[in-house]
Amino acid sequence: MPAGELARRDGELVRVETGALVRLVPTCGPVGSDEVFEPHELKKLDTVIADAEQASGLRFAAYLGDLGEDSRAAAERLLDSFGEDAPYTALVAISPGQRLVEIVTGEEAALRISERGARAAVLSVVAACSDGDLLGGLTNGIRILTDHAGVVPVARV
Repeated sequence: MPAGELARRDGELVRVETGALVRLVPTCGPVGSDEVFEPHELKKLDTVIADAEQASGLRFAAYLGDLGEDSRAAAERLLDSFGEDAPYTALVAISPGQRLVEIVTGEEAALRISERGARAAVLSVVAACSDGDLLGGLTNGIRILTDHAGVVPVARV
């Protein structure tokens, strides 16, 4: 699916941005809307993800929606859906209806993003979401994870 395209997957409206699946949950957006974020907000999220990936060399993903009873397992399944990129991926998942946040990192990403870094990201996400800023929660979480991952070393020739 090309970046920016809307589609239904398993009955849910989804949009793909820079390879990251952003699930759009109608009950989180304005009444009568199928989208949580406006197009310019999705572009901002896409830019934050692209910048994070370029700076760190890792993949980043954002998820917004219900994570079910076992939220950790659901977040881990989302991470696994990235296939061979999963070990290098960091996922920020927000379930507004459940009022919870999950940060999941693949094996390689976990070598660069510590538990402390993930906790800092969660705190920032919670602070933004407490003010009703879901986009800010996702972007802040990704930026903090990027800061903790560090930059890709430049090879000198």
